[in-house]
This record gives sequence, C-alpha cells and structure tokens, in this order.
Amino acid sequence: MKRIAAVLAVLVLAFAGITWWALESSGVALLRTQRADGSIRTTHVWYADDAGVTWVEAATVERGFLTDLHRYPVLLLARDGAEASYRAEVSDAPADRAHVRALLRAKYGLRDVWVSLLTDTSHTLALKLHRVTPEEKPSS
Repeated sequence: MKRIAAVLAVLVLAFAGITWWALESSGVALLRTQRADGSIRTTHVWYADDAGVTWVEAATVERGFLTDLHRYPVLLLARDGAEASYRAEVSDAPADRAHVRALLRAKYGLRDVWVSLLTDTSHTLALKLHRVTPEEKPSS
C-alpha cells in the first residue's frame, strides 16, 4: 500500500509540475482590467503578436476579465518588463479563434499541446489588443 501511495504521490507531483511549467514558465503576461467597483483584476495570460496586433485567448466566456472588458474595453498588459495600455476587441469569429489558436500553438509548442489536453479550446474567444494612448488607461 505504501508503494502505491508513493507512486501516486510522485505522479500527482509530476502532473502538477508539468502543468505549472506549461502555464507559467515563460512568455506569460499580466492582463489588468478594471472591475465594476473600480478595483483592478490581474490575470496571467499567454499572448502572441502578429501584424501589429497582440492576440490573447479566453478559454471560456465566464472568465472574469471578459466581464470587465465588455463594460470597459481598455486594459493594461505587462510583459517583458514593460506595461502598455490596449483596447480589446473580443471576437468569437471562427477565423479569429483559429488564428489565435495557431499563433499560440506556434509560440508555446509542447506547452500549448499539454494545456490543450487539459482544457477544451474548441469554444475559446479571441482578443485582439490594439495599443492606445495613456489617457485611456484604467485608473489604478
């Protein structure tokens, strides 16, 4: 019994370690949105740049940051040691969803494969982020 428990513990730790590596090891940005009460919500996200647009994927429509963006579409994105303000365009168009999926698969490779095994990505939403001026930033 102890041997089985030890093997199970090792498997659980390996699963957790691989999942952490896949989700958080590098290439992660902090997306900051403004809640209805004015407080700031910070969400860890993967992102990819293409033709002057930064793309982010929302795994489900229930994500809290999407609620924030439907009310106020300006966000802050912190990545690579810098923070910038963006206006989000949320899209459920199949072409946009396929595009963001392809960008993330190309950028994150095996990490994206692992996460796709754990999460249904067939109904995700695509976020197109366009840079905006400092005057449109959410208040801190």
